[in-house]
Amino acid sequence: PRRCCCPGLLCSVSARRLGFGGKMTARKSGSRLETEIERCRSEGQWDKIPELVRQLSAKLISNDDLGELLLGEAKLQQYLKENPIKQGASPRGAKPRLVEVRKHLTAALDRGNLKPEYMQEASLLMAKLNYVEGDYGDAISLYARVGLDEMQLVGIPVYRLSMIAEAYATKGLCLEKVPMASPGTNRNVDSNQEIITCYEKSGDIALLYLQEMEKALSTGLHNRSPKPGPVSQEQELGYFLETGLQRAHVIHFKNGNLTRGVGRFREILRAVETRTTQNLRMTIARQLAEILLRGMCEQSYWNPLEDPPHQSPLDDPLRQASHTKDYALPRRPRVYSGENIFCPQENTEEALLLLLISESMANRDAVLSRIPEHNSDRIISLQSASVVYDLLTIALGRRGQYEMLSECLERAMKFVFEEFHLWYQFALSLMAAGKSARAVRVLKECIRLKPDDPTIPLLAVKLCIGTLHWLEEGERFAKMVVDMGEKASEFRAKGYLAIGLVYSLRATDASLRGMQEEYQKKALGAFQRAQNLSPTDHLAAFYLALQLAVSRQIPEALGYVRQALQLQGDDVHSLHLLALLLSAQKHYHDALNIIEMALSEYPENFILLFTKVKLETICRGPDEALLTCKHMLQIWKSCYNLTNPSDSGRGSSLLDRAIADRRQLNTMTLPDFSDPETGSVHATSIAASRVEQALSEVASSLQSSAPKQGPLHPWMTLAQIWLHAAEVYIGMGKPTEATACTQEAANLFPMSHNVLFMKGQVAELRGNMDEAKRWYEEALSISPTHVKTMQRLGLILHQLGRYSLAEKVLRDAVQVNSTAHDVWNSLGEVLQAQGHDDAATECFLTALELEASSPILPFTIIPRAL
Repeated sequence: PRRCCCPGLLCSVSARRLGFGGKMTARKSGSRLETEIERCRSEGQWDKIPELVRQLSAKLISNDDLGELLLGEAKLQQYLKENPIKQGASPRGAKPRLVEVRKHLTAALDRGNLKPEYMQEASLLMAKLNYVEGDYGDAISLYARVGLDEMQLVGIPVYRLSMIAEAYATKGLCLEKVPMASPGTNRNVDSNQEIITCYEKSGDIALLYLQEMEKALSTGLHNRSPKPGPVSQEQELGYFLETGLQRAHVIHFKNGNLTRGVGRFREILRAVETRTTQNLRMTIARQLAEILLRGMCEQSYWNPLEDPPHQSPLDDPLRQASHTKDYALPRRPRVYSGENIFCPQENTEEALLLLLISESMANRDAVLSRIPEHNSDRIISLQSASVVYDLLTIALGRRGQYEMLSECLERAMKFVFEEFHLWYQFALSLMAAGKSARAVRVLKECIRLKPDDPTIPLLAVKLCIGTLHWLEEGERFAKMVVDMGEKASEFRAKGYLAIGLVYSLRATDASLRGMQEEYQKKALGAFQRAQNLSPTDHLAAFYLALQLAVSRQIPEALGYVRQALQLQGDDVHSLHLLALLLSAQKHYHDALNIIEMALSEYPENFILLFTKVKLETICRGPDEALLTCKHMLQIWKSCYNLTNPSDSGRGSSLLDRAIADRRQLNTMTLPDFSDPETGSVHATSIAASRVEQALSEVASSLQSSAPKQGPLHPWMTLAQIWLHAAEVYIGMGKPTEATACTQEAANLFPMSHNVLFMKGQVAELRGNMDEAKRWYEEALSISPTHVKTMQRLGLILHQLGRYSLAEKVLRDAVQVNSTAHDVWNSLGEVLQAQGHDDAATECFLTALELEASSPILPFTIIPRAL
């Protein structure tokens, strides 16, 4: 090196740091230029390097070896940026631009004037060039000569971390390409382990580089002088760094070592995040969640802070591999740590955590722009988000957490314009969460997007004729399916079935007998058409039998219900209908046998049990019926554990919202707030249910009773059990016990019309007609169409001598339910008392005719649903 004007002193600090001989300008100028070069290399701004090299050369007298190195690196990186390597690409061979790169690097290496660390950099770049040109053996030889494993990671410039990380990744790629020199199992295992180690080291150093790079950028932004200049662009990983981060776990999984693969995923995810790794983290989080959901059970799970098991059922037993790393690095990437960090305790919990993180990133990075230039980016971001939401559906669906799932899918609505799949998933999640009204609206959008799919309007019909009771809307959806004709194929029969159900329910709702008969006729026609189109569908035969039963065509109904049972012998509703039809023919013992046979298959079906209570009262006496009521209370207690089961002591709060109710409440077929006798769901009874629910809540709050936990349906079932027990006690003439049972139901729903009706029954039993009249009037104020209340009130008015009012009440009851023989009989008594003997005789004859075909419970107690 040349001497400065001061004897004994070497040239400026920059000469020592740049690592070559030559006369330099002032110390400040050299240092600034060197810092700028280092920054451009770290940030990958290769287009600026030639100009900086020119400035550097102007300040040097001797040959610029570092300039050759910088130009070779810049041209190689620029070439790779313009011609990116793709996975599985074949060797590229020499290209004119790569010849220039080799010329620069050869010049820098051959002269030998560079300091050792720059000679190492030149060798690493030459090895990388060899890989790009397909000379894998030469690249491996260069890595062996340069001593890759001995290269320092402490106290070096940030860009050199990137070079070392790329070198390990490139070495791993070369080792995969080069065939093994000598065959043999041990050689194969050793080579495989060396490849994995290269990729894992590459990934760790890449994460360290990106963290240091982000730290340098943030420091630079805070300390940057106010003079204008371009803001540095966001870092790109590039092929080699991305390979280093993603290849190791792929090989682990390919080798059957799931334990190491999962461990590698977790190491990458625990590293402190940088902006550059965000997309990679989302991909890895999604992949790990998929493995946890599909490939790992609770028994084989270990949490991220525990050491993996030495022997795991997840791993291939024929391939023995280490579960721990066989290398150590002097510097490792920073990981998240602290006292309050959440740690999952089970596989579903970790999968859910990963997917919620991925979902938030997918939502944040969603491409919303619809302009053609962004079309491909928008499709990629939508596909990525769609995979996350599909996995969320699996994870939350297993736990029965459809409410949470619908909230997640709702967040996706901002970027799913005209995208059917996520709209449909959203609709299904709303259905499962019980948000039927919203689900119907979303299904309308699905129908618009896919008008030829008959299953979508059928789902809408299912909701409309269920809890919503939107019968006109349901009819429109059903007609969509029928109007598709041959395009609906096998679903056309379902369309007619849906129309039949709508007409059947409208017949129940109709207040005029003429309208009832018209709708019943339409329903029969639709069910007949459905059966003709699909003769092997047991539901078509069943609903045809049910409609004939409601129309009191008992022999014909028996024929069709037997046909339904031939097609589906264990269908609970067909068995129940058969029992009711037998009871209508007064074969009570046969009906009870059928019910007991059905209960052997469905021991927790409360509608069957309610029917059993009625039949036992007739066949075996009230004591047997009370035993069944007691049995029902035991079943209810075992079925519905309504305390929060999340306090398992595992210290986990993430899944408190994701408690799996193993017994789905929607398997209960007892209609909400329906009358235990009629079971019908009139539009008026739905309105009444809302009134009595509100009044019951107010009454409960006034009485300061304990709030009911969980969904209402189980509590309604419990109230029904107590009311059935009360009815049995009334039949036995025991008012005290009946009062106690009624009070139990009143504690749950104090303003239920069923409860008030039963209180009236008890008052009648005690001989207190005025009190009974008051209770019946209160029940009718809540549910004006409750037929049994109307009948009892009519009889009391008759006893009190108020014949005209009694006649009006009973005629109104006949209008609501023209097949109630008790009402016709009571109306005949009132007319007879008034001296209208002819009209009374007609009523008595009607009552006799109806009673001859009257089941133990009305046929409409059987739910009509698609």
